[in-house]
Amino acid sequence: MSAPTTHSLAPGTPSRPLLSYSPVVLPVPGRPVDLEVRVTVPAAGTALPVVLLSHGHGGSHHLSSLNGYAPLAQLWAAAGFAVLQPTHLSSRTLGHRLAGAPGAPFFWRSRARDMSDLLDRLDEIEKTVPQLAGRVDHDRVAVAGHSLGGHTASLLLGARATDPDTGEVVDLTEPRIGAGVLLAAPGRGGDVLTGPMAEAVPFFRSTDFSTMTTPALVVAGDEDDSRHFTDVGPDWHADPYRLAPAPKTLLTLFGAGHLLGGISGYDAAETTDEDPARVAALGRLTSAWLRSRLQPGDPAWRTASEELTTGDGAVGRVESK
Repeated sequence: MSAPTTHSLAPGTPSRPLLSYSPVVLPVPGRPVDLEVRVTVPAAGTALPVVLLSHGHGGSHHLSSLNGYAPLAQLWAAAGFAVLQPTHLSSRTLGHRLAGAPGAPFFWRSRARDMSDLLDRLDEIEKTVPQLAGRVDHDRVAVAGHSLGGHTASLLLGARATDPDTGEVVDLTEPRIGAGVLLAAPGRGGDVLTGPMAEAVPFFRSTDFSTMTTPALVVAGDEDDSRHFTDVGPDWHADPYRLAPAPKTLLTLFGAGHLLGGISGYDAAETTDEDPARVAALGRLTSAWLRSRLQPGDPAWRTASEELTTGDGAVGRVESK
């Protein structure tokens, strides 16, 4: 376990010591390798809501695993959440072991099942991580995901997809999850998938957001133009908001590309729009939305959105339905 670290949530917000522990190793029947997870929590506090964080696919070797997304995981833990980050089978850290395995290379169904497995084993995780037993609120659970992880999160929130191999309409909704945050998630499929990578992700083609009824915050960068999938432009990443039923909120970040300022790792070379201030603002806004959604009456979202998305210094704009 690492020593306690401090990380400021945003300018003017007190830093808070954190504990990070990895890997928690969970054997899962039928899974070709054990499920490994990193747990990041505040060093003190009880009744911690859970955030399950699903990594993207990406081009890096280690950020798409439990070793990535420290900027967000630490910001959320500093805000009072227990953040659980599994290494999905799609991670490049496992690619040499799983090449040719059923579901490779994206393992889109397995990724969602990983999150349900974590919730099934939450008691075991609490007992394994030092100083965590009895501190987690099992009844307040959210999921968050970036890029391909956003697709994973959308399935857990109720979106449907048709398995291109079997024609089966797949329902992976996780009823224990009460809220979700989709970060630069893929949008609609169908004939808008015209880019050179579209054929590699046939499960994107049938995504149906009309059944995604769980409350969600959709985060999109206004410069996130995913031409390798579609020529729709940055607006494609707002589809999970526009095509899903209420209640939903859309946060559009100004000047943000696909990594939204650098959420996958500190000083990550793959970030085209590196901006620590944007990441700090995103951390504050997303944690505030989660607090207010999981604890009705908490004013965190109203306060943060008024401060950060209005006026001359706005980092983005917000729509809700």
